[in-house]
Amino acid sequence: MRRRTFIKTTSASGLACALPPVFPAIFDPNYSTEELMGKAKIELFGEGINLRKEAYESFLEMKKAAYSDGFDIKMVSSYRDFFRQRTIWERKYLAFTEEDGMTPLDAIDKIIEYSTIPGTSRHHWGTDIDIIDGYPEVSGDVLVAEKFEAGGPFEGLKRWLDENSTKYGFYLVYTNNPRRRGFKYEPWHYSYAPLSIPMLTEYRRLNILKLLQKEDFFGSEHFTNRFVRTYIQDNILDINPVLL
Repeated sequence: MRRRTFIKTTSASGLACALPPVFPAIFDPNYSTEELMGKAKIELFGEGINLRKEAYESFLEMKKAAYSDGFDIKMVSSYRDFFRQRTIWERKYLAFTEEDGMTPLDAIDKIIEYSTIPGTSRHHWGTDIDIIDGYPEVSGDVLVAEKFEAGGPFEGLKRWLDENSTKYGFYLVYTNNPRRRGFKYEPWHYSYAPLSIPMLTEYRRLNILKLLQKEDFFGSEHFTNRFVRTYIQDNILDINPVLL
């Protein structure tokens, strides 16, 4: 199913939320709603790294090991708060609708090929990273899948990560499995599983539709119940199964 087929002006009534939250009486969350949505101030570590402490320490170990093998792991992106994600979303939305002449629905469809809705990004958690090899000379956008494939400047680092990243708790999020839906293949995006798995578990308890309905950013008026439900199933949950 193409994404645009489920972004329709249908009524949001019927289902109360995208993934109905079930809160056991004894449920005591370790992470607040604001934290999971990137709105809370959290302690981050490492200049230019910006990860939670445990993820930061493991990242340094992985970076050191890669360096010994001839690769310089360079951080392109790590923690992004809600407001930074909103800026990215709105910049793309305006570019697609005003500069490229797309309809709002087509623009949203295009954005969610790679970019998340503000409040739904794994980068809000301080556990996820976008990385490249800092040694090769590269022009243009570095986060392009072809640059990590055979003959690309980051082929060697990708091979090294395939063999070693899990030793440090980092797993590829959006794999190249042809049956996977949602975001396109991102060979640069890794997640620190010991923290991101429990965070995703708690994130799934949230009433995402209700939370997004409180927000006001370009295109959000087109987020129907059906769209949010499918977006979560395809873009948030159809990931590397190890991270679920």
